[in-house]
Amino acid sequence: MSTSRTPTEITEVYAELGARKGSYPVPKLIYLGILAGVLIAIGSAATNTAVYGITQPWLGRTVCGLLFPFGLAMVIAMGGELFTGNCLMVISALDYRCSPAKVLRNWGIVYFANMAGSVTVAALCAFFGQMNYSDGQLAAYTMSVAANKCSLTFAGAVVSGFFCNFLVCLGVLMALYAKDAAGKILAPFLPVCYFVLCGFEHCVANMYYIPAGLFAMQNPSYAAAAIDAGLNLSALSWSHFFLGNLLPVTIGNILGGTAISFLMWRCYLRE
Repeated sequence: MSTSRTPTEITEVYAELGARKGSYPVPKLIYLGILAGVLIAIGSAATNTAVYGITQPWLGRTVCGLLFPFGLAMVIAMGGELFTGNCLMVISALDYRCSPAKVLRNWGIVYFANMAGSVTVAALCAFFGQMNYSDGQLAAYTMSVAANKCSLTFAGAVVSGFFCNFLVCLGVLMALYAKDAAGKILAPFLPVCYFVLCGFEHCVANMYYIPAGLFAMQNPSYAAAAIDAGLNLSALSWSHFFLGNLLPVTIGNILGGTAISFLMWRCYLRE
């Protein structure tokens, strides 16, 4: 028995999976969306915690790249609903197995459920001591990461989001390549690792990274640690989060997921 699928089989499997996702009841989408948001946020918190004391950017980025992919692996293993991965539902729409309205319904519910899970984890980490490492240096690093993300140009965030979700969706498809548990975890590792190494932008991860920095600013001891570190946090605000980062990154993520969806459908399903 084969332990893997061909590209044609992968695309066919996801076309059917996307059609089922389009018909999921609202409560199921909310619960599984919150679950996915929580798991991605925990993976994001883990990467910040692992690298906040590393001074060489290349080394810190490498460590993040080795750790973050397991957040997506947890989502896949637990059947979570992740907005970025669900951009692949375009395959089902192109193959007339799921209506555009059902795709948009899924995206809208899952997007805000992901946000609820991620922002909740960010608040709990900021307000209940997870960032206390090294007298608040972890909190200062978290604020620095958030401020840098809020400083991106609109066009830069769109392009970065495009490449990110092209790779994330590739990872989701590669998880379908394998039929065994180990393969489903390891197959998507490299695409997700690559997007983290390159610093591309993932909207659901940013639902943790930026609110975590914003919440940390409200803690006087963390704010003092940021001042001691000489951080410029002028770009870190809720308006910059929603309009300067989340909006363009989400647009880029949708475009990246749509691009790989079209390529796979065009090459393997269109008759």
